[in-house]
Amino acid sequence: MTQSAVIYARVSSTNDRQDTQRQVQDLLTYARSKEITVEKVFEEHVSGAKKNEERAVLTECLEYCTSHPVKYLLLSELSRLGRSTLQVLRSLEKLHEAHVSVFIQNLGIYSLQADGKVNPIASILITVLAEMSNIERSNIQYRLESGRAQYVANGGKLGRKVGYSKPIEQMKEDYKEAIALLRKKYSIRAVAKLTGASPTTIQKVKTLLVDSPT
Repeated sequence: MTQSAVIYARVSSTNDRQDTQRQVQDLLTYARSKEITVEKVFEEHVSGAKKNEERAVLTECLEYCTSHPVKYLLLSELSRLGRSTLQVLRSLEKLHEAHVSVFIQNLGIYSLQADGKVNPIASILITVLAEMSNIERSNIQYRLESGRAQYVANGGKLGRKVGYSKPIEQMKEDYKEAIALLRKKYSIRAVAKLTGASPTTIQKVKTLLVDSPT
């Protein structure tokens, strides 16, 4: 009996020169090796910080999986399924009710066992990893807010003065958290949201200090 599957691939932003092609090709290769027929491929460019309700392609993908005879949803990694533990678990519950098993390639596991029951090991790993991602995001936000508060407490002023262009070294110091996030491949929009800077400023930081570091 033919096993059917759907692929969902996501990258944060086209601005980050990212491409879903590698994810899709790796998952197609895996599907062929397991004699799984890929019925449809969903590709999306959207920030990982977005709620699932704001991810139109993911929503369409989940609806397709639950309304068609699909056995597997193939993902490159867990974060593709939601930004928070709750959203990931809700998506999994919806898929499991439709008897769709999620394959997470970087973990090499399926969310359902061959008998259709929830894979207990996958369940534990999924919950722990999703929660760790939440904690990392919270820690980043805390460090950024703490840094801004200390800067203001030391007499610094947030915002850009009219006609003022910061020296490169000053930019490196002022936007070190943003630079670190950009180097970790966070999208410009996500970094702007986390740091409180404008997307235009983050784009400038990326161009000057990440793409062409001085």
